[in-house]
Amino acid sequence: MIIHAARLSIANLFAAETRKVFWKVLGLTLLALVALWFALRSTFVTFVLPWLQSFMPPVPDWTNWLTFLLAVLAGLGLTLLLALLISPITAVIAGLFLDEVAEVVEKRDYPADAPGKALPFAAAMRSSLRFLGVVVVGNVIALLLLFIPGINLIAFFLVNGYLLGREFFEFAAMRFRSPDEARRFRIKYGFTVFLSGLVIAAFLAIPIVNLLTPLFAAGMMVHLHKLLSQKEARRI
Repeated sequence: MIIHAARLSIANLFAAETRKVFWKVLGLTLLALVALWFALRSTFVTFVLPWLQSFMPPVPDWTNWLTFLLAVLAGLGLTLLLALLISPITAVIAGLFLDEVAEVVEKRDYPADAPGKALPFAAAMRSSLRFLGVVVVGNVIALLLLFIPGINLIAFFLVNGYLLGREFFEFAAMRFRSPDEARRFRIKYGFTVFLSGLVIAAFLAIPIVNLLTPLFAAGMMVHLHKLLSQKEARRI
């Protein structure tokens, strides 16, 4: 079921019906990452670097290579920080585009089913911002574990698998259920949702490709919710 949902979502990425939202998601994600990069770099150069230099004694000119080395290390640190922030950025973008992605998936793959109901904009943004905070905290924990060999990658997948799986699934479920019903439905199939979240986390770990994480994750969870709902209906 999970592999089937992931395969359908990948197919949707390249479907003609998805092309419009594809470019919007990709463009907005790139724009957000570029803006965040310049904001982080400006903050470092304007505030952090002068503060660090205030603790350093004067050095001879021949040690300018040391300043260059520190600049390179700072650049690598900012890149790592930006990579860790991709996950919360995808959460915010997903809140803006999930309903549009869901509508495309539902019309394309489930034309006989009743369409879902889009979340009100205010409710979608509240949910996205709430999840943004949760993901930031989760990734800070993963960052702290980054320096423990053998645990860092496991922490990345476990944290992002749980958080991304939970939020994207509840987004998809709330098109057909109340928030409380969506949460209970997610808890009922919690292990399946978590495993699906691990697939999303694996997608997120692929450089460049991970810019499409919101589109992939939203489509996958729409399919998963549909498949689980059909399973539930057969059981009843």
